[in-house]
Amino acid sequence: MRLYYDLHIHTALSPCADNTMTPNNIINMACLKGLNVIAITDHNSVLNLPPFFEINPAGIMIIPGVEVQSREEVHVLCYFKDLDRAMHFGMRLEERLPDISCSPFFGEQLIIDKHDNIIRNYSKLLLGSVDLSLHEVYKLARYYEGAVVPAHVDRPHFSIIANLGFVPDDIHFKSVELSQPENLLEYKKLFPENTLFLFSSDAHFLGDINEKTAYFDIKYSTIDYIIDYLLSS
Repeated sequence: MRLYYDLHIHTALSPCADNTMTPNNIINMACLKGLNVIAITDHNSVLNLPPFFEINPAGIMIIPGVEVQSREEVHVLCYFKDLDRAMHFGMRLEERLPDISCSPFFGEQLIIDKHDNIIRNYSKLLLGSVDLSLHEVYKLARYYEGAVVPAHVDRPHFSIIANLGFVPDDIHFKSVELSQPENLLEYKKLFPENTLFLFSSDAHFLGDINEKTAYFDIKYSTIDYIIDYLLSS
C-alpha cells in the first residue's frame, strides 16, 4: 500500500511558523496536495495537537508528534501512537523548558482550537533547548512507545551530524530525516544499511507542505503500524 506523507509540519504554536498554520488550513492543504499521512511536530510542545483529532478529517491520517531540541541543540522528531501518549510526553517536556518568556521578536506562539480560533498565546519561549540530553529525550519518548527520528540530518545547524559530529552507538535510530533528497547517497554512508530515510518538509508555511512525492510502501494504513515501521526499518 502506497501512502504519501509529510511527517514534519509546524503549526502557529511554533514561533517561527506563519500564523496561517492552523489545524483546518494544514489539513485542507494536505488534502489538496494528495497526502495520506501527516505528522504535526511543533517545537518542544504538543499543545496544538488536540484540535487535529477533534476535527477527525476523512481520508487523511494524523500522527501526533513534536520536534524536540535537546540540551546539545540537536533536533529530533518524536512520533506517538495516539494523542494520549503524545500529551503525556509533552507534559514531561514542558517541565524541562527554560523559564524564558517569548518576546515579540521571536514571533507569536498561538494555541488554536478546532475552529481555528486563537485561545491564547503561549508564554514560555519554545525555540530553545529543553533540559534533557539527546539520550534522555530518546529514553523518555521510548517510555511512551514513541519513534525517535533525527531531524534534517543534512543541515549545518541543529542536526545530529552538525552538532555532535557522529551518531551515538548506544542510540539505535532506525529512521532519519533528510531535508534534500539529493543528499541521500552521501548520508547513507553515515548510517546502518537498513536505515529508513524520510523526506518531510519541515513546513512553517502552508505552501511548503510536501507535494505528493515522498511515500511509504507498507502493508497496513494505521498509526500503530507506521510507528512500528519507523522503529523497525
